[in-house]
Amino acid sequence: MAGPRRFVIHLPVVAGDLGVAVRLARVVARWSSLLAATDPGETTVSAEDDQGVRHRVFCDLRLAGNRRCLLRAGHDGPCARRVHR
Repeated sequence: MAGPRRFVIHLPVVAGDLGVAVRLARVVARWSSLLAATDPGETTVSAEDDQGVRHRVFCDLRLAGNRRCLLRAGHDGPCARRVHR
C-alpha cells in the first residue's frame, strides 16, 4: 500500500550566481523550517535554464532521531545540528 501523495512547492528566487543562490537558499530554508510541512534539508539550487542539474544546499545525511545535518553540502568534519562559527 502506497503512502499518502506528496506535493512539492517550487518557489523561484533569482540570484546572480551559484554562490549567492546557495546562501540565499540556506536563509530561506532555515526560515521555512519554522513551518512543520517543510524539509529544508532537501533544498537544492539550479540554473534557470538547466533545472535538471541541482546543487544541494545542505548536507544530506541524517542524524540520530531522523534529524538532518544543518551544515552546508560538502562540509568538513562531523555532521551537526548547529552551524559552527
